[in-house]
Amino acid sequence: MENSTRVTMFTLSGLNETRTNKNIYFAFTLLLYLLMVIVNLTLIATIIIEKTLHDPMYILLCNLCVNGLYGTAGFYPKLLSDFLCDSHVISYVGCLTQSYVIYSSVMCEITILTVMAYDRYVAICRPLQYHSVMTPPTVGKLLLFAWGYPFCSIFISIYLTYRLTLCGSHIDKLYCDVSVVTVSCSATILSRGYGFILIIAQFAQVFFIIYTYTQIVRACLKSIEQRSKFMQTCLPHMMALINFSISAFIDAMYSKYSSETLPQSLRNIMAVEYLVIPPLFNPLVYGLKLHQIRRRVFRACARDKVTQM
Repeated sequence: MENSTRVTMFTLSGLNETRTNKNIYFAFTLLLYLLMVIVNLTLIATIIIEKTLHDPMYILLCNLCVNGLYGTAGFYPKLLSDFLCDSHVISYVGCLTQSYVIYSSVMCEITILTVMAYDRYVAICRPLQYHSVMTPPTVGKLLLFAWGYPFCSIFISIYLTYRLTLCGSHIDKLYCDVSVVTVSCSATILSRGYGFILIIAQFAQVFFIIYTYTQIVRACLKSIEQRSKFMQTCLPHMMALINFSISAFIDAMYSKYSSETLPQSLRNIMAVEYLVIPPLFNPLVYGLKLHQIRRRVFRACARDKVTQM
């Protein structure tokens, strides 16, 4: 179906209740965004600079942080500009672009966590084969999958959305996402079927992660050494996975059961939870839990203090 609508701008209504205190909200959001950028860049720079951290686990962690910056870049700059404006509008192309960035980031998060689960599975369940399995070419192929699959699959989804005929221009949210489909006249069988396939693919990755960690836990119960390795390297990954799963679940519940009877502030919190917690939570947990990263960050800070003195 060709896109025959004349709608070129969308109105976002998520900030209607913030007009009276928009400067406070702007300052708080700006500080939060800057904190996310700083903690993620710190972890990325530490891993890149320290050659001893150029192992698959840390390379994957670096990519997880890069994805966090990528996803938040599709949301926070627009949100900050909306706080300073009286009208909260976004162009049709801008809306599709924002949807693409946010959802490709969400899918990248899942695929990177899946690859990280496989890496820990090989490290703990097949330790003698780890270096022969997780070779640089293999890690490169896994990263190509972790980034390429989400980018391509979401591009197809956005293209199918673009072909829909729109019957409205009002989006009851802070940002553009699947809400674009809700203002279309009708969703095609192709777009619905493709969306169903994407959901199945994500659940397949979740089941793979559950399987790998089931095997990891079994291996850890047989060895104290493996149990120690699990607590040091797998626990942060499990915390990141649980955190992301809860965030994604809340967003899914919001998309499906969002009601006008709920306060706008509560709906906003539900809508942005996975754009706030994972990008801030992941680098802090990994940075504090993994002593290799923690030690090098503290050493760099101490070196800067000595230099300033």
